[in-house]
Amino acid sequence: MFEAVASHWQTLILLLSLAMAAVGIVHAIMTKEDVRAATGWVGVMLLSPFLGAIIYAIAGINRIRRATISAMRPSAGSADEGHNRDVAVEALIEAQFGQRFVGLKTLGDRVARRPLTSGNMIAVLETGDEAYMAMCRAIDGAQKSVLLETYIFDNDAVGQMFAQSLSAAVKRGVAVRVLIDAVGVRYSVPSILKQLRESNVAVDLFNGNIVMGLRLPYANLRTHRKVLVIDATVAFTGGMNIRKGFSAEFAGSDSSRDTHFEVTGPVVADLFSVAAEDWRFASNEALKGDAWQVERTAPPPGQPMLVRAVATGPDAANETNHKLLMGAFSVARKSIRIMSPYFLPDRELISALTTAGARGVEIDIVVPAVNNLFLVDRAMTAQFDQVLKHYCRVWRHQGPFDHSKLMAIDGAWAYVGSSNLDARSLRLNFEIDMEVLDANFARAIEARIDAAIASAKPVTLEMLRARAFVIRVLDRLLWLGSPYL
Repeated sequence: MFEAVASHWQTLILLLSLAMAAVGIVHAIMTKEDVRAATGWVGVMLLSPFLGAIIYAIAGINRIRRATISAMRPSAGSADEGHNRDVAVEALIEAQFGQRFVGLKTLGDRVARRPLTSGNMIAVLETGDEAYMAMCRAIDGAQKSVLLETYIFDNDAVGQMFAQSLSAAVKRGVAVRVLIDAVGVRYSVPSILKQLRESNVAVDLFNGNIVMGLRLPYANLRTHRKVLVIDATVAFTGGMNIRKGFSAEFAGSDSSRDTHFEVTGPVVADLFSVAAEDWRFASNEALKGDAWQVERTAPPPGQPMLVRAVATGPDAANETNHKLLMGAFSVARKSIRIMSPYFLPDRELISALTTAGARGVEIDIVVPAVNNLFLVDRAMTAQFDQVLKHYCRVWRHQGPFDHSKLMAIDGAWAYVGSSNLDARSLRLNFEIDMEVLDANFARAIEARIDAAIASAKPVTLEMLRARAFVIRVLDRLLWLGSPYL
């Protein structure tokens, strides 16, 4: 037997490779919804059956299979809740914003798991120092519970500040749970994990599974969400990671910028349910009991701010943010304002933007002049011509790097949160955003974007074409890898 195998080992390896490739190809064509993705993976496995199948097994298969946890808390919101028509809310939207935004609400009801709720309030936190101070003050004042989910939690001066507040909360008898992404936690070495655990803070990692010393095939599917919920009554969310680079107090006047939000009202329950689902997925603990009880109260009069918590990720909520943005671009009539550190949308979103531009909608896209990710910046530059040729304006704002993810349409609708306009946020990461239908809030977001434009330099087709041919070729090569940056 051994001699037979030894004499035919090359044939056996060939047959094994072909079998692996055949299984991988069948899986790809039966599970991929994007024909380009399916074609790409099939091509890789045809060109290199053995290696291609291994790469596909590691990076091409979505292994996130999360059980529905809607039964975890009756008040946490469910998939069906958003499908029930709220006639009063629709009448309010039609009266204040027009029928087109009623259609956008219907889209959100059908693709998102959570409803558009009224009676919310949002405070804009424009700097890291302002956001960190408000968040730590809220943790210090917590009486029952603290639930924190974040992508990056650095072991630096800002991380220490949060660790001390969380530790003090535990000592007061507050129930504390902290969930950090397994990739993001290692942005600093040593990580913050040891200190948190020594302080009896219940902490876990999202997708922290280790295979042969590596976090594969899970490392590409990350929680990029930033959610802090205090006593299930007030929440903080947006783009802010926990790291000193965004604090002028610790990093100086050249510190990076970001935008975060303090939220109260019915949407807090939905933000809580998102983070609670992630905690249960990672730790297998359902957050039950009085400490975690969410009480939905009637909205106070005179506060019609409409907000929806939009969770998206490579599971049942795949591409939810993508679908909402497509719908939002289609209803725009006057203006679309976008601010994003990483602007690498796919062809569908670019087509939606340029179609809106062709209809006469004013479109402004604001990106940093200097990016913290060099490869992403070069890939973005290679793609700018696709929007500039079709009635869109692109601006590079000067000054410190700005990590904010902001969008406003027609001074009425806004979309803010953790999602970048790139393939990772739109298809790979777990993200949390807020859809906000409120003129005052949308105008505040527009003012934030317009302030950046005021000190920005326009990007023009002439500038792009004036660059050396070799540079343009290199940028396009980097652009080819943009889905994986």
